[in-house]
Amino acid sequence: MSLKETLNTRRQVVWHEMKALSDRAAAEKRDFTAAEDAQWRAMNTDLDALDVRVKELDAQEQRERDIASAFTHLGVDVPTNRSLSAVDRDLDASVRNAVLNNDRRPIEIRPTGLRSGWQPGVERRDLVTTSGSGLLGTTFHRELISHMVDSSAILSAGATLLQTETGETYKVPKSTAFSSAAIITEGSTITESDPTLGSVSLGAYKYAFSVQISTELAQDAAFDIVGYLAKQSGTAIGNGFGAHAITGTGTGQPRGITIDTTLGVTGGTGVTGAFTLDNLIDLYHSVAEPYARSASAGWLMRNSTLGAVRKLKDSQNRPIFSIDAPVGSGASGTLMGRPVYADPNVAAVALSAKSVVFGDLSAYWVRMAGGFRFERSDEFAFQNDLVTFRAVARLDGALIDTTGSCKHFVGAGT
Repeated sequence: MSLKETLNTRRQVVWHEMKALSDRAAAEKRDFTAAEDAQWRAMNTDLDALDVRVKELDAQEQRERDIASAFTHLGVDVPTNRSLSAVDRDLDASVRNAVLNNDRRPIEIRPTGLRSGWQPGVERRDLVTTSGSGLLGTTFHRELISHMVDSSAILSAGATLLQTETGETYKVPKSTAFSSAAIITEGSTITESDPTLGSVSLGAYKYAFSVQISTELAQDAAFDIVGYLAKQSGTAIGNGFGAHAITGTGTGQPRGITIDTTLGVTGGTGVTGAFTLDNLIDLYHSVAEPYARSASAGWLMRNSTLGAVRKLKDSQNRPIFSIDAPVGSGASGTLMGRPVYADPNVAAVALSAKSVVFGDLSAYWVRMAGGFRFERSDEFAFQNDLVTFRAVARLDGALIDTTGSCKHFVGAGT
C-alpha cells in the first residue's frame, strides 16, 4: 500500500469514528459531553492534517508528472515512484509511515537477488532466510545494497553472501586435502587415504552508526528520505566492513582475505617491491585452473597499484589492461580477461607487501545475521527537533578455501 493510500485509509477511519460519535449523540438527542467534544476536536484536527498531507502528495505527484513530461520531450526517461516494484514501494511507504506516525518499531531490510553486473557479482546463500535533496524518490532497498557493494570491493567482486536468521557462531565445513588413489597389486592391502576436513567459524560483528535529520525534512514529501538513509547506511557500513574484509585480523573483527591468501609470486630484488608484467602473468598461472577459470575469478589491488598496471605493455607495446567492463559490475576494467577491483584497503606496493591478489573471490564468504535494521528516536535530540536514525548490521567474513583459491604477489627486498 502506498503512502497516499495509507493516508486515505486513515482518513476514512477517522471520518467514520467522527460520524459514529455524532450519530450516537443525535440518536440520544443530546449535545456532546465535555469528553466527546474534546475527542471530536482532536479527530477533526487529525482529519485536517491528513487532508493537508494528501494534498501535498497530490502536488508532488503532479510535479513528478511535469518533470517527467519535460524530460520526455528531451528524450530522457525519468523513473518515478510508480515505476518501482511492489516490494520497493512497500518499503518506501514503510519508512515514510514510520516517520509520519512516530512508529518506533525497527525496519529490517533483507537483501534479495544480489548480483552485480559482472557475472558474478554477489552470490547470495540464504539458509533460512544518491542521496539527500533529490526530488525524485529512490528505492531504499536497491540503493542500500548498491552503496554497500560500491563501498566494499569484496562484495562487488563476487564474494559469497551467507544470510542467517540468527547470529550464533556458524561453522562452515571445508576440505583441506583430498583422498589419493594408488595402484594396488593383486592380493595386496588397499591403503587408507582419508580426506582432511576442517571448518571455518563465522560470527556476527555488529556494525552500527546513527544519523540525524530535521523533523521538517523527515515529514517533507519532496525530501528523498529513503535515498538519504540508503546512501548514508550503505556507505558507512560498507566502508566499515569493507576494510576488515581485506585486512581484518579475525580477532574481534572479520578475517580479511589477504590474511589467508597463499603466496603466488615474489617480486625480484632491486625493485623495492614493484612487480613486472611477467610477475602478474606468473601470479595468474600460479592459481589452479579450476579457480582461475571460475566465473568469480578476479584481481584485487588498490587504485595506485592499478595505475602502475595500466602502464605495463606487452612486447608489441600494447597496454595489458583494458578499461572495458560491464556497467554496474564494480570492476575498473580487465587484466588478462579477468575483472580488476580497486580497494583502498589492499596494501600499497612496498617491500614484503601483499599488493596484488588474484583468484576465485567467491571463496571469500560474508555472513550476515538477519538483515539491516533501522530504528528511530525522537527523544534523543528532542531539544533540537531532530529525528535520530540508527542502522545496525551484523556481519562477519573469512576466506573459506585456503588451499590456493586466491594467491598474492608480495614485493621483495632490495
